Amino acid sequence: MSTKELLTLSLGSIGVVYGDIGTSPLYAFREALRPVASDGIADFEVIGLVSLMLWTLTVIVTIKYVSFLLRADNNGEGGTLALLALLSKQVGEKRRDFLLALGLVGAALFLGDAMITPALSILSAVEGLKLVAPDLSQFVIPISVAILVALFVVQARGTGAVAKAFGPITLVWFIVMALGGVIHISDDLSIFAAINPWHAVWFVFHGGWAGFVVLGAVFLTVTGAEALYADLGHFGRRSIQWAWFVVVFPALTLNYLGQGAFILKNPAAASDPFFLMFPKLAVLPVVILATAATIIASQAVITGAFSMTQQAMHLGFLPRMQVDITSAANTGQIYLPGINKVLLFGVMLLVLIFQTSESLATAYGISVTGAMVVTTIMFFDFLRFHKRWSTTASLLVVLPLVALELVFLSSNLLKIHDGGYVPILIAGLTVVVMWTWRRGAAILVAKAKRDHIPLQGFIASISRKGAHAVNRVPGTAVFLTSRPDATPPALLHNLKHNHALHEANVILTVRTEDVPTVPPDERGHFEALSDGFSIVTLRFGFMEEPNINQALGGLRKEGFKFDIMTTSFYLGRRKIISDPNSGMPGWQDRLFITMASAAADPSDYFELPANRVVEMGAQVSV
Repeated sequence: MSTKELLTLSLGSIGVVYGDIGTSPLYAFREALRPVASDGIADFEVIGLVSLMLWTLTVIVTIKYVSFLLRADNNGEGGTLALLALLSKQVGEKRRDFLLALGLVGAALFLGDAMITPALSILSAVEGLKLVAPDLSQFVIPISVAILVALFVVQARGTGAVAKAFGPITLVWFIVMALGGVIHISDDLSIFAAINPWHAVWFVFHGGWAGFVVLGAVFLTVTGAEALYADLGHFGRRSIQWAWFVVVFPALTLNYLGQGAFILKNPAAASDPFFLMFPKLAVLPVVILATAATIIASQAVITGAFSMTQQAMHLGFLPRMQVDITSAANTGQIYLPGINKVLLFGVMLLVLIFQTSESLATAYGISVTGAMVVTTIMFFDFLRFHKRWSTTASLLVVLPLVALELVFLSSNLLKIHDGGYVPILIAGLTVVVMWTWRRGAAILVAKAKRDHIPLQGFIASISRKGAHAVNRVPGTAVFLTSRPDATPPALLHNLKHNHALHEANVILTVRTEDVPTVPPDERGHFEALSDGFSIVTLRFGFMEEPNINQALGGLRKEGFKFDIMTTSFYLGRRKIISDPNSGMPGWQDRLFITMASAAADPSDYFELPANRVVEMGAQVSV
């Protein structure tokens, strides 16, 4: 990678990867001060809090994510589900089931984060208007709602053009944050004592109950750290590391030190230390810049939710959904209308229920800490099974991180009664949905195995009846099936009702591999079975769009005769009914049926030409 490419990618990662963590100074220090501000703020408390924040950034982000976890990639891709796909083939069956459960929880927590982040970030930025003109406080909610609605509406147009501005705008934001901190560090130079981790430890152990409670707010400094890992494939490890060490970490450090020194000199500013640090004339421009930064942070987490959902579909956790590619040059830029609506509904609900960033901040943290614990546990398996480290060496790396994150998680769990139930409820509902889909799909597969007719036996029986026993019609019929060794039900229905077979019959299986992408020369495999029958297997990565028409055209070099104008695609359309003896309770049957009926049309999902598709219906029970 050239220096120019490294700088370009690093600038892009500043906007996309670090957008969320870069907006934490808006509210993190303010919320951390609240538990200790009721009876006056002592100097040691301010220094202890800033020390906690700096060392949380150091341990969680610098050591865990930037130094270690960015190396746990699946062919260059990161994220909980990418790591799950990598480990699934390397562990035993029992451990695989455990990792699948972890993957479900991690994905569900991320969706909760994707709802809370836009609401909290944009509310915290727009609330800065109160300092410009107190009378504007009544317009905070309407302005926030308008910005959020516009943000979700624009998703359908793609984020390519906006993404080009992400890096420069966020870079300016980090520079402004750093300058805001620098001009106030001299307010009280004793704040430099916060660099000593002893002050963080002393505050926790001598702060009593308040010291433990405040950890939940301190953890707000690392919200968005999961994006470091999830966006690994978009920017690469080196560019993300460079952006962190050169720009992001120094800017955050200077800002938190500056906020601490500012409060040491002006304890009354604890109500909103970030905006009050700036001169009155600069507050409005900073509010505007903060709003832009929070929109970018929200955009990044929404895009991450789209990518995570696409991975979940390909890995069998969710039904097929409509996926629109919004860029001709970059297939990674996608838009999922269904998920966009769900996120918009959830974000609007959160804004209207909690009203202020202060109230919403209490709901934040549980989803983030929970997702981090999940990732750390999976990283333990990555070291053992993929890197072949000994259990002892793996534990030496992972145990301190898990212990620290569990402390933060315990502190955040104290907020359950005060809004913390929100991310738990969102994650719980998401886990139920994913678990139901995976369980129902497994039941259908098991029933199909019991009732299947072996393909080789079917071909042999057709051959024994003679060439004239079955009418042959010109053209090619492609039958999609998940089992290449079984006769597709659509083929049997076609033969039963139309009493004919095509001259060429292709049994097509589409597989999603446990890798992000599959090289074009390994995309498909063609095998002739007999005169008139052949098997084609197409392979796609879990980050790719399965374009069957394009992939079949690429098999011509292997001898596969493909002409779209003489080819018909036969799909099985299943009507699913509830079966009390299926093994799932009635409510889960109904949920699975609802999800199946709402799934995207296979012809759209596989990008098949609509005028070449024939659907054959069948009734199955679950």
